[in-house]
Parts: sequence; structure tokens; C-alpha cells
Amino acid sequence: MKTVAIVQARMGSTRLPGKVLKPILSQPMLWHIIKRLQFVQPIGEVVVATSDQPSDEPIRRFCTDAKISFFAGSETDVLDRFYRTALEFNGNPLLRITADCPFVDPQVVSHLITLYGSGYYDHVGVATGAGALFMHQGRFPDGLDAECFSFDALERAWREASHPLDREHVTPYIWRNKELFRGGSLYSNQDYSHLRWTVDNAADFEMVCQVYAALYREDEPFLMPDIIGFLSNHPGLAAYNQTFIGQEGYAKVWKVEARTGQN
Repeated sequence: MKTVAIVQARMGSTRLPGKVLKPILSQPMLWHIIKRLQFVQPIGEVVVATSDQPSDEPIRRFCTDAKISFFAGSETDVLDRFYRTALEFNGNPLLRITADCPFVDPQVVSHLITLYGSGYYDHVGVATGAGALFMHQGRFPDGLDAECFSFDALERAWREASHPLDREHVTPYIWRNKELFRGGSLYSNQDYSHLRWTVDNAADFEMVCQVYAALYREDEPFLMPDIIGFLSNHPGLAAYNQTFIGQEGYAKVWKVEARTGQN
């Protein structure tokens, strides 16, 4: 068994269609995410999990041309797609990364894998995004999302989760059901929840492109402190997309409890 990073990627996006293949410094955003993950030594393989629909043929073609491992599965049942990708590539533990996070941080991911290995955990996540919605301190910038979990935890969620939101978002069933799974979080030593580094619209993408133009090096990834330092010197750029904070719809994955009685 090996640590496998699975990057969820689809062309569909209501606000920024085709964003995962939009070019940053002449390479698709997805390419940069994969290359950044390849700097994480504990990761044995990076795999793209996309859909088998015609609309995602550009992703499958990109992976084939770039010799990147991929699996194509259900468009809507992403939990099933993720599970079958893990089966295909024999991963345990698994890392879940989404293709709208071009600043995925190799150092943060390494610390997350270490945290997973240091305790008796089924699942650990970086304190950001939907899973950290009710955390008020120690959150990382939105866009450094990463989760590390066991194949057994994934398989149980795949067997038991029935609500469409749980099937769509892969891991909420795991981190919401605390009596079933042993969970942990990787916290930041300072709260950065006021920073938005995910890509959901044109303003997000423009900010990301400017950071890459300033910091990118082929042989060494820039890290969270590098981005924070750059943005502190360019406050206008840091505020470029802050109006979108809070509009991500993270609360909806917690509302499943009220509809289904899950804890």
C-alpha cells in the first residue's frame, strides 16, 4: 500500500467554466497542482479523478498527453468515483485534494500526513474550508484544503452515506459523524481565515496568476509564508477577491444533519 494523492477535477463550473485547465504561466492550473504535490516525499503517486462524461474529455486528454495517472468515474457520485480511484491505485492512506486549490502547500500537506501517522486517526484535515466552518481560531487560508484518511474510512463512507451532498463532497460523512470515525485537524499557529486562495471566479484566478508570476520557480515550490509575505507588500492584491469570502456555501454540508438525523 502507498500514500496516494487524489485530485478531483472537472471542467464544469458555473462561475468559471474550464478553470482547472486555464493556463498559469503557460501550464494548466491542474498541472501546477500536480507538480506541487510531487514535492511531497511521502506521496507515492498523484492521480486525477475526473468523470467519464464527454464534457471532461479535455481533462482525460490532458492527463494522457502529460503522462499523469487518472481515473474516470461517475460525474455526480463523487464519493463512488473517489473510492474506485483509490481501489484502482491501491492507496492507503489517501489524500484528497481539489483542483481549485493552485496554492496547495507541500509543507502543509507533509505536516498533515505526519499528523495522520502520529495518532490513531481515521481522518485528519487541514483546518480550512467546510470542515473548519465552526472553528474560530487556527484556520489556514481557504484554498490550502487537504484531507488524509484511511481506505477503511473511505470504504465505510462509500457503503453507508446516502444523502446526495455526502455522495457529492466525499468526506462530510466522515468528519460529521464523530462517533464513528476518529478525526483530527491540522491547525495554523495564526488565524488566516481572512485570506481566500481558492479559485471559483475570475477575480480569484487573476490573483493567483499574479502570485505565480512573482513567486514561481520550477525547482522549488513557493509556500504559504512566501505568499503571505508577497501579499503583505501588495495589499490591494490581497483584497482583490475578499468580497467572495463567506459565499462558498460551506454550511449546506452541515444541514444534512437536520434532514437525515445524522450526527
